[in-house]
Amino acid sequence: MIPYTYSLHKIDNSTNFGFDPNAYSRFKFGDDLAARLFGTSLADGFIKYYLSENIINEQIVVISSPYSFIPTATFAMKNHFVSQLNRWLVEHGHHSIEETKVHRTITYKEDYGELSAEERMNLIGNDSFHIDKDFLKGKTLLFLDDIRITGSHERMILKMAKEYGLDNEIYMLYFAELINKNIHPSIENFLNYHEVKSIFDLEEIIDNGHFCFNTRIVKYILNTDSNSFVIFLERRNNEFINKLYDLSLGNNYHTIEAYVENLYLIKNYIKNNNYKLI
Repeated sequence: MIPYTYSLHKIDNSTNFGFDPNAYSRFKFGDDLAARLFGTSLADGFIKYYLSENIINEQIVVISSPYSFIPTATFAMKNHFVSQLNRWLVEHGHHSIEETKVHRTITYKEDYGELSAEERMNLIGNDSFHIDKDFLKGKTLLFLDDIRITGSHERMILKMAKEYGLDNEIYMLYFAELINKNIHPSIENFLNYHEVKSIFDLEEIIDNGHFCFNTRIVKYILNTDSNSFVIFLERRNNEFINKLYDLSLGNNYHTIEAYVENLYLIKNYIKNNNYKLI
C-alpha cells in the first residue's frame, strides 16, 4: 500500500520554514486563529496542486491525527481544512466530506517532539490504533497531520490499515514536512515551543477569544511545577478550570504520576470553590 503524500511546506533548513514559527507554536497550544490559517491554506494547496487536475470521484473521508479523549492540535486544523475543501467540492458538483476518528491508546507521557527517529518509533510502537472499517468501505481516505518529521505516525497509520485489511485509496496530508534528513527531529520541539517558554505564555493564547483545548496544552499545564501552576490557576476562570479537570480525567491523566499533584490541586480548588458558591 503506497499512499499519495502531500505537504504544503517543505522544511529543508532550520531557519526558514515557509511559515511563521510563532503562529505554529500558538497553533500547537490551542490558538484557533492559527489553526484556521493552517487548515485553509492546506486545503487551498491540496486543491491547487492535486484536486484541480485529479478529481476524486469516491466519497471522501477526512481523518485527523489519532487521539483518545482530548483531540490533538491537528483536530482544530482539520475543522478549517474540511470547511474550505467542502466549499470547493460542492461548487464543483461533488459530495461534501465525511469524517471519522482513529481511536488511539497512548502508552507514554514523554514529549514526542524532542526524540530521535528511532526513539519515536520505539515509543509509538506500543500504542494501539483503531478505526471503523465498515464505515470506510468504498471511500477515499485523507489522513491529516500538522507535520511529518520522521514518518513514525504515518507508518503506524499504514500498519493499522494493513491490519484492518483496508483497500481504500489513501492520502497523507501535512501542513509541513521535514525533507532535510541532516536536521535532527528535535526541530519539531523548536517549532512547538517557539513562542511558549513558560506556562504564563499560554495566557495570551487562552484569552484571545479563539482558544480550544488540545492534548499538548493540557499535558503542558499538568506538568508545570506546582508553584507556577497555582499562580496560573488563580488567574483562570471556573469554566476553564473545570474543563481542564474533566479533560484530564477523560484522558486518564490521573493515572500518570507526573500529573497527580497538579490534578489534586485542581480537585481541591473546584471543591473549595463549590463550597464558596454554597
